[in-house]
Amino acid sequence: MINNLNWAGNYRYNATELHTPVKVEDVQELVARSKQMKVLGTRHSFNSIADCTEDLLSLQNLNRVVALDTVSNKVTVEAGIRYGELCEYLHKHGYAIHNLASLPHITVAGACATASHGSGDRNGNLATIVDSIEMVHANGELAIFSREQQNIEGAIVGLGGLGVVTRMTLDVIPTFQISQHVYDNLPFEQLEEHFDDIFSHAYSVSLFTDWSSDNVNQVWLKQKVTDHISNQAEPEFFGAKLADSPRHPVPGHTAENCSEQMGIPGPSYERLAHFRMDFTPSAGEELQSEYFVPRHAAYQALCAINEIREQISPFLYISEVRTIAKDDLWMSPNYHQDSVAIHFTWKPNWEAVKQVLPVIEKQLAPFQARPHWAKLFTMQPAVLKSLYEKLPDFQEMLLRCDPQGKFRNDFLNTYIY
Repeated sequence: MINNLNWAGNYRYNATELHTPVKVEDVQELVARSKQMKVLGTRHSFNSIADCTEDLLSLQNLNRVVALDTVSNKVTVEAGIRYGELCEYLHKHGYAIHNLASLPHITVAGACATASHGSGDRNGNLATIVDSIEMVHANGELAIFSREQQNIEGAIVGLGGLGVVTRMTLDVIPTFQISQHVYDNLPFEQLEEHFDDIFSHAYSVSLFTDWSSDNVNQVWLKQKVTDHISNQAEPEFFGAKLADSPRHPVPGHTAENCSEQMGIPGPSYERLAHFRMDFTPSAGEELQSEYFVPRHAAYQALCAINEIREQISPFLYISEVRTIAKDDLWMSPNYHQDSVAIHFTWKPNWEAVKQVLPVIEKQLAPFQARPHWAKLFTMQPAVLKSLYEKLPDFQEMLLRCDPQGKFRNDFLNTYIY
């Protein structure tokens, strides 16, 4: 297989063939004749969730906008389109989507299948705007899951186990502008009394810390620009100081590849992501883990991490804390709970990270922390399964859609079946 590494270079795929179809009919034919198949997006998974030993299918050529419905405010896209490409198209036509992940380079289908998110007290993860999906089942036939048919809550965050998603219809909203300010050195103690005040202050809020001191390194405030809200930034924010120049989340890095800061307004898709679309992230420089805890337990969970910061910080580039609104998607880490995501961007030392992850998971166990499906974790399968009340229903859906296990792999066998 040509180029058999993931985006970060930490995982080598085991498949023997990589297919890049150019139309849905090609996908149907490939699926029907394959013994085992998994789908690749932009290879931004850090574990084996998208791997198998037979056929991998890339949707890189199925990356177009199919239709924009300005009456019902929906856009239909091919599953391989990346968020940066989609959002640029939508902006030109006066529309936007509600949120973005840190990187606009990832595919719509891949992000939704793993419940990747973004930030904001009132913002659900990226999968929550999916209205319908077209999918190729194991026999090569097309199937539709939709809100209208009321069969979509278990299918959107499908973890690649139901079939090959080929098209998706998403909710869109009128285009809007965001301005972004960064503040340095937020005292950690401020989170105890003011966690809600801090995270409700803007449309999207991120805290970045390397867990090396009693201060949070940076606060990124992404404020929606309206006639009723001043774009002027206060010199202080709960004890943090307004940055005097653009910042990169990782200490020591220049901000040239980051989204525009310093309060300069711009289209939401150019501000909600932390990094610019025209900057292609390099591979092989980091590992990632992430855990979701209930919103009401956020401060206690962060204190639990702070207790072990000396074990974490030597192997860490940066950690990010964000909020995500609850949803109704069966296998979403935010299912029926407003959540706080605690993200870790690690230095590329898997042996060291593998030792520290169980320590983190032990600290977060009292809060029933759920790991991000596509990132690195060491949680025991029985523990992970116990965190998802709709797992039996999801297992039933998987068996109904793929009775022979064509889309099963070691990851699904371990953590789902």
